[in-house]
Amino acid sequence: MSIIVEERRPDSPYVETIMRGQTVSDGSPVRPAECHWHMVFARKDGEARVVFVGPWTTAGVTRYDEGAEILWIKFGLGTFMPHLPARRFLDKETILPDAASRSFWLKGSAWQIPDHDNAETFVDRLVRNGVLVRDPLVDAVLRDRPQELSPRTVRHRFLRATGFTQSRIRQIERAQQAATLLQRGEPISGAIHDVGYYDQPHLTRSLKRWIGHTPAQIAQLSERG
Repeated sequence: MSIIVEERRPDSPYVETIMRGQTVSDGSPVRPAECHWHMVFARKDGEARVVFVGPWTTAGVTRYDEGAEILWIKFGLGTFMPHLPARRFLDKETILPDAASRSFWLKGSAWQIPDHDNAETFVDRLVRNGVLVRDPLVDAVLRDRPQELSPRTVRHRFLRATGFTQSRIRQIERAQQAATLLQRGEPISGAIHDVGYYDQPHLTRSLKRWIGHTPAQIAQLSERG
């Protein structure tokens, strides 16, 4: 294992998860597609770096070096920064400029780099200062709650808040659900039925595109532990 991660789910509608980790060796693992965007705070050899990581439209490979301490804030679907629209940052990692010691520039102001213990306080400050907002329509639509809005309006608001259409998010989430079932030991035939794929070729195409592995590869990786 080249990275050790601890994850928690805060009680905030703006945040999906907060993770911290340490890289114990160099690594280049497969990275699945990701509907959510992140803020990543990394420290290595005494130097700090803040990265705005946009959503990923397909699976790929990520790389990291040994000896880094990393904090990830994964924001919930529908949470966004109006001055950094997600659709402009698809498949991109943008380094935010340094300010003074342990701080960085964001929307014309200097912000202290958070740590694992005060990450929620950092997010709350972003919200109070209008840097971070949330469109509740995204969550409502993904939960299949009826909306008195035109499809065009829904599409526009999804693209503004997430960078994705509603259908693309559902495709990626379905692949993630299937991968989770396979990781838990579910047979391929069971995953096809439970998640709603037509057949195994349909499942295989989806997982290769969104997860980066075939169903058999996911099952084998799970068996290795």
